[in-house]
This record gives sequence, C-alpha cells and structure tokens, in this order.
Amino acid sequence: MTANRPIRWCGAVLAMLVGLTLLPAVPGHAQKAPAKPAKAPESSPPSAGPDQDQPLPGDWAPELLDGIISSPNDEAQSSLLRATFAAGPAVIPQLVTALKDDRTAEYAAQSLAYIGGEKALDILWKLLSDPRDLDLRRFTYGALAEYDSPQATDFLMNAIDKSDSEPDRTVTEAAVLALTMRTDSALLPRLATLEKKLLDVVIRDDVDNARTVIEERARYLASPEGQKAGGSIESAVRTYFIPALEPPTGLEAGSARPAPARGGKVSQAPAAKTPSLVSVNVRNVTFSPDKNRALARVVFEDPTAIAYYDFVLQKRTGNWTLASVWLGPEVEKVPAGSIDAGR
Repeated sequence: MTANRPIRWCGAVLAMLVGLTLLPAVPGHAQKAPAKPAKAPESSPPSAGPDQDQPLPGDWAPELLDGIISSPNDEAQSSLLRATFAAGPAVIPQLVTALKDDRTAEYAAQSLAYIGGEKALDILWKLLSDPRDLDLRRFTYGALAEYDSPQATDFLMNAIDKSDSEPDRTVTEAAVLALTMRTDSALLPRLATLEKKLLDVVIRDDVDNARTVIEERARYLASPEGQKAGGSIESAVRTYFIPALEPPTGLEAGSARPAPARGGKVSQAPAAKTPSLVSVNVRNVTFSPDKNRALARVVFEDPTAIAYYDFVLQKRTGNWTLASVWLGPEVEKVPAGSIDAGR
C-alpha cells in the first residue's frame, strides 16, 4: 500500500452527517395567505424550492460511510476514524447502531477501541461472541492493551496460547501487539513458554519480537536516561520504539517492526554505538473532546520498509502515556539498483 496523504474533507462530511441526523427538518417558507385563498388548479402541483430539499430516501448514511471506508485512498478511512475520535464518547450510541451493519461494523469497532473507556469496552466485550464472520474480536484484544491488569494480561496470553487453532491470524496478532504495551519483565518467561509450543512460525516470530520489545523498553525506562524522559506525546511514542532507535552495538535495525537486531549487548560507551538508521515521526495528532486522550499517526521507517501506526495515548497525572497501538499499512522499499538489474 502506498504512503498516506492527509485530506481535509472527511471531518466535514461526518459533521454534515451528524448535523443532518440531529437537526429537525426545516419546512419551506410559505407565502402569506390571502384573505380569501383561491383554490389552486389541480394540474399545477406546488413547486419545490431549494429550501424544501429533503434527504434522499433509503439507507444512504451507511452507504456513504461504506464508500469512504472502501475508498482506494488509504487516508480516507484514517480521516474518518480521526473525525469519530474527535467527536468522543457522545457518538457511542451511533457506533452501536453502526456495529449492526456488516458494511460499517469494522469501522465502528475500531472507533470504539480508539475512544476507549468502560462503556466502549463493555460493547467491545460482546463482540467476542459475535456470530458474524467478521473477526471483530481483534478490536477487543487491541483495546485491552491499556488495561494493565492481571486479568487482561491473562486473557491476551490465553488468546496467544490458542493461536494454532485460530482461523484468523490477525486476531492473535492483535493480542500479541497489545502485550507490547506492557513493560513488566515478569511476562518474559510466560511469553517464552508460549513461543516454544507454537506451531505457527509467523505468530512465533511475533511473540519473540514482543519479548524483545518488552525487555528492551523495561531496561530503558529503568535507566537514568529513561527516567528523565519527558511526558510529551512524542516522548511516549519514541519510548515504544526505543529497541529500534537504540540498536545494539555494531548492528543495524533491519525490520519495520519495533525490535532491535538480535545478538550482542548495548555498549556502555556511546561512541561504540552504530548510528540508528531508523526514524520515527509523529504526524497528525487528534485530541478527544476533553483533551485527555489523543490519537497519533506515526510513521516508522528503516532502510527496508515504512510502517504506519496509530497510537492511542491517555494523559495521566499530566503526562502522556501509551494506551494502545495499531499497525497500519506496511510498505517495502525497492532496493537501490534492483530496477536496473531486472532490465
């Protein structure tokens, strides 16, 4: 998929939809009746002026949303999600209705996961038993990332444990990615045990990657440098990617996933480090109505690929902390000279 370019119209479209839904219909301006009204000719029906326009009949709102979601422009859906996030918990009732329509169910589930909160989680929890073949459970697992409780962690671990019998790999991948929000090194032995028993090589590699991310970030946060890290949105995002931004000595980060290269240890001498070939850029940031929650589009780039992430952040005691992470499009780079070599 290609890199995204922001567009400005989706927010206006959603605002228009909300306005049309909430505002009462405005009748046309009738002329003042004469003292003795004359009977209008039967062959002359009243004309409809521009102020008498009414919404087209039919289920047009889901069709419009489906058109935006299905657009070949990757940024269209992202813009729609940001507009919904900016509306906040007030639109949860409308999202519950959107969940019932297969065309808009995925958009509604992801929006609920982004908005967060107990009300949204209660709705997402019911999706675990949704009978439709939409695999909306991945949004429930992703939303559990911000609940750093033993119960939530056990639930995610159990989802990974059952991955070999899971028909949709993306469901398990969502659970693995949710666990990368943790910084508790006590989880590492449990993940290592799961990794050994898994048959799916892709999920096994994801679990190995998650162990590295958790271990390296926990080490960084315990270091003097990590303890001095600020509480800004950019600082929170960069801390998540710290295993890739500070690769081990003499090695380069070679994956679009936030894991350092394997082997070796981080040198205590700054001069011995290989300069990182990774960049992390926070693009647009959308805030919730109360400004205590944010949705950030992040671009992670290394020499081989570009990956797009959505991060949901929550402000706690004045500092921004990561709530959940969602992996978007990944674009592999064409190696230099490969085009000429193939001619």
